[in-house]
Amino acid sequence: MAAETLDPVLPARVQHKAQAVLDAAHDRELRLATAESCTGGLLAALLTDVGGRGHVFDRGFVVYSKDAKCDLLGIARQKVDSCGAVSESVAREMAQGALRRSKSDIAVSITGFAGPGGPDDEEGLVHFACARRGGEVAHREEHFGEIGRDGVRIAALETALEMIEEALAR
Repeated sequence: MAAETLDPVLPARVQHKAQAVLDAAHDRELRLATAESCTGGLLAALLTDVGGRGHVFDRGFVVYSKDAKCDLLGIARQKVDSCGAVSESVAREMAQGALRRSKSDIAVSITGFAGPGGPDDEEGLVHFACARRGGEVAHREEHFGEIGRDGVRIAALETALEMIEEALAR
């Protein structure tokens, strides 16, 4: 079954991967959470858009600003300020914070620069982390390049879904 609302804008491969992730989480009776910055909640929307699998998704945190990362996920402001909101450290903290503040078994985080930012911001740089309750936190850093906001966001969805798949296999 395809994602209903996002169907017109997402490539079929992304929708199929989301379906596979949701089916695998359902089969293992595991719940998912997201903590998203540069994707603005698109992953949460995708995971809740597939009929018959809504029970797999616990909650999503859209934490676009530094304040939101701290307030909603419990990340120390000093960490965000010293490491930068787009960093491995903050991505890991985001995933762990989403687990702490949910009843989920697996949480994935996405933080990056989807489009042009400041002079020191690399367009297309995205950090991901995926945490499984009681397990390790995996991290990935991707340099998608200047492929536009939509291109970066879709690529980020694919990477996050791959990371959830890997966590489900553990």
